[in-house]
Amino acid sequence: MKQTWRWFGPSDMISIGEIRQTGATGIVSALHHVPPGEIWSIEQIKKRQQQIERPEGVSSGLTWDVVESVPVSEAIKSQTGPLKQHLAAYKQCLRNLAECGIHTICYNFMPVLDWTRTNLCQPLPHGGHAMRFELVDFVAFDCFILCRKNAERDYSDEILQMAQARFANLSDSGRQALSNNIVAGLPGANDNWSLADVKQKLATYEGMGPERLRSNLIDFLSEVVPTAETLGIRLCCHPDDPPFSLLGLPRVMSSQSDYATVLNAVESPSNGATLCTGSLGVATDFNPVSFIAELGHKIHFVHLRNTVRDGPSDCSRHSFTEAEHLAGDTNMVATIRALLAEEQRRRDQGRIDHDIPMRPDHGHALLSDLEMPSQPGYPLVGRLRGLAELRGVILGCA
Repeated sequence: MKQTWRWFGPSDMISIGEIRQTGATGIVSALHHVPPGEIWSIEQIKKRQQQIERPEGVSSGLTWDVVESVPVSEAIKSQTGPLKQHLAAYKQCLRNLAECGIHTICYNFMPVLDWTRTNLCQPLPHGGHAMRFELVDFVAFDCFILCRKNAERDYSDEILQMAQARFANLSDSGRQALSNNIVAGLPGANDNWSLADVKQKLATYEGMGPERLRSNLIDFLSEVVPTAETLGIRLCCHPDDPPFSLLGLPRVMSSQSDYATVLNAVESPSNGATLCTGSLGVATDFNPVSFIAELGHKIHFVHLRNTVRDGPSDCSRHSFTEAEHLAGDTNMVATIRALLAEEQRRRDQGRIDHDIPMRPDHGHALLSDLEMPSQPGYPLVGRLRGLAELRGVILGCA
């Protein structure tokens, strides 16, 4: 697997020079300053390539290998507003990226909220920090801060009672911090919204179930995949994070079955998956080896991270904490062994995409990470530890 590292551009607190020292050979990046629905110009793409490949005019030895993400706008997800214009812009983004030699593009189809955590700095026993999703905190936000209409219908009486008590014990600053963590936008999120914005966006999806949202996703793929295939682009959908409904919104990429349905609905080598073991691994029935056995030939990008289910659950909704890369609920060694076998199958078939790009996703804040600012979930030392551990597993399984 090609070892890559996510970089958020010039505003990232970690420099290209520091990334070189991690041993990664590729970069995962995006033009986060371009709003969803607008075109990424060739000039902007080449500027980012230059920032990655030749910072300060000197070769870094790194290449921009994966785009994460070209965001899918709310107009496309909900099929409202300037839908046709946004679809046309998305296809033009694909053309411009291909013109610049970039052919692997990650995206997601989560409505309103992107990936969601309630605590961005959970203390760990060893002194470091991790991100956490605490279900009771999220229900407190949903029912008593956002005050979503009929939100209480989505939860059990036990969880509601716990959430009401949690809300009552939160100070005003604690309530504001919880709201900020959930809606203010995490790294790579498509938008940065206020509570009023979230309420407005939720109204757009009122009455929309998973069947309709899945149909909208398939319509989107039917529109853009032919363009991607002509260009040799590999589109890869990231799973829902977490893999269950939030704020009453449908989720349609939360399981192996979801992926099989969507990837088979638009049959093309350009219609593929981003395998994120941390997101999918929150579900109790996730089996990464089974996922790779069925859909491995459609995996274009891999996020190797781990989560551990802990704390209160409510049916399929679970509390969880970002775990060490080789700990948690997902068997990372078995996952990597299955991915390496898939790469060998591709070599035997003569596929040009036999080296699957992967990155160590998220990481604990450790040592000097605790003293320097960084994007939540994207510290330097914590991810370097994860990459080193994953590299060791890859070499041991090869």
